[in-house]
Amino acid sequence: MLGRAVAFGFSTARDLVARGLIRLGATPNAVTLAGLVFTIAAGVCFAIGVRSGPGWTLCPHAADNAYLLLAAGLLILSFACDMLDGAIARIANKGTRFGAFLDSSIDRFSDFAIFAGLAAGYAWSSPANLTFILLCMVAFLNGFMISYARARAEDLIDSCSVGFWQRGERMAAVLIAALAHNIPALVLQQAISPFFTVLRRIMFTRAVLAGKGPVTDPRNGSWWHKIRIWEWPRMTVPYDAAVLLHIAWLLFARIEAADWLRTAIA
Repeated sequence: MLGRAVAFGFSTARDLVARGLIRLGATPNAVTLAGLVFTIAAGVCFAIGVRSGPGWTLCPHAADNAYLLLAAGLLILSFACDMLDGAIARIANKGTRFGAFLDSSIDRFSDFAIFAGLAAGYAWSSPANLTFILLCMVAFLNGFMISYARARAEDLIDSCSVGFWQRGERMAAVLIAALAHNIPALVLQQAISPFFTVLRRIMFTRAVLAGKGPVTDPRNGSWWHKIRIWEWPRMTVPYDAAVLLHIAWLLFARIEAADWLRTAIA
């Protein structure tokens, strides 16, 4: 399956690079902090790129929105750090509880840097696009609440990892949108769809605490659970189908943020 093939390729390459960094003396925490630096730089590029225009492949101002391509490159470096810090900790046996705490905390700062950069770009536009500034705020809130709901729930129950929009999926969406120069579609997607992962985690926790035994794997549920492809776990065909649908949205749902601004003003 697509998911298994991609996961195998990533894990093999990740461990090879991690061993090389260990030989150079890299520590997990240093790699974690390096990832934050790359993400903040990407956020700055997003602010400039969003202000500049719709995209170097779609408009004559090609040089301006090369910033989105630069943001994508910086995000790739950041995501590499996000994968490598854990691999270095595991391979070099340098994992600590503080390191795990630091990694999770830095992830929240990184999420903020991305959407703060996008919001700054829409604020920097002339006139400022208040609609998309608010959508960026909601998108960040959704990502934060997905992580918070799991952390708080797991103080009460064993596990709460359900839901499609885990951090890996959210960050992959940001990268694809940057490469496709389709940031408005990303902002709209992240302001709406991840909310249902938040809602699912809340309802899942409620059901577990009530002793109702919620369905965690659609393969064990009714036909209604089976057709909800966004609820299937990673490494399954329905999950891959949900991923492809979200990618198609980011590639082909060409949305102009300025059109929403004119509608709001009207």
